Amino acid sequence: MKKNILEDHRLNKKVFGIDFPNPVGLAAGLDKNATMFDELSACGFGFIEIGTVTPKAQSGNEKPRLFRLKRDHAIINRMGFNNDGVEAVVQRLKNKPDNLIVGGNIGKNKLTSNDNAIDDYLICFEALHPYVDYFVVNVSSPNTPNLRDLQEKEPLKLLLTTLNNKNKKEHINKPILLKIAPDLSNNQLDDIIEIVKETEIDGVIATNTTISRDGLRTKKNIIDSIGMGGLSGKPLNNRSTEVIKYLHEQSKGAFPIIGVGGIHSEEDALEKLAAGASLVQLYTGFIYEGPSLIKRINKAILREKK
Repeated sequence: MKKNILEDHRLNKKVFGIDFPNPVGLAAGLDKNATMFDELSACGFGFIEIGTVTPKAQSGNEKPRLFRLKRDHAIINRMGFNNDGVEAVVQRLKNKPDNLIVGGNIGKNKLTSNDNAIDDYLICFEALHPYVDYFVVNVSSPNTPNLRDLQEKEPLKLLLTTLNNKNKKEHINKPILLKIAPDLSNNQLDDIIEIVKETEIDGVIATNTTISRDGLRTKKNIIDSIGMGGLSGKPLNNRSTEVIKYLHEQSKGAFPIIGVGGIHSEEDALEKLAAGASLVQLYTGFIYEGPSLIKRINKAILREKK
């Protein structure tokens, strides 16, 4: 397969112990079932995040559940963690090339209560551990009922501590990151900083999709007809960068941050890196702008290094 990769040692970056060939990755949500990681890596991504994966296969929310807002260069989705289940994903990851960095984004099944959520995360963690390079704990999707309640301080500390304790018992530790919502207040972000320190996880992904509909150009009646779901794309860019900057400054750079949300240009990516992100990820920007965006961002990073 012909690869569109810009290879330059100056793009190499070591973050939470992993050597990334370049800092531009694919966010979770596109390759939910680990069926396209080879093809997507050929587009030039430095790493691929698969999932969100749950213990059991589930079909997700009722269709239609994915909507383009073309005037806003945005997407609303309420997919609901549709995936083939962790065992099917493991079988596919057994064929992963050794030099391809893959992250595993994990969640709970819709029918699993929050009281039993830790069990679901542990099942996915144990099954995927030999096959992924890092983990992402997804408690911030707005499309699984009550999932965001797990972002509250005490449930989140218990979940992350349990996963990290399990991680320490493994022969090789894998970095554990927390993916957070852009809708958190500064007080809640302060809690996140404290939780990362107390639980000793490796970093944060900022941010997931938003439930906000502020400032959209798409007509209100269209937005209302679409209904619930997480908004991604250009309207999320500024808030995502604000969250990255706040976490980085308030923590004094205590942990790595992967910046994601509204990156549709080289400038958007550079802003997130300047705000304190160590790496960036694309999703909606990749859909609207195409694979050339990856190379354009990497070229812009190289120009900044001159």
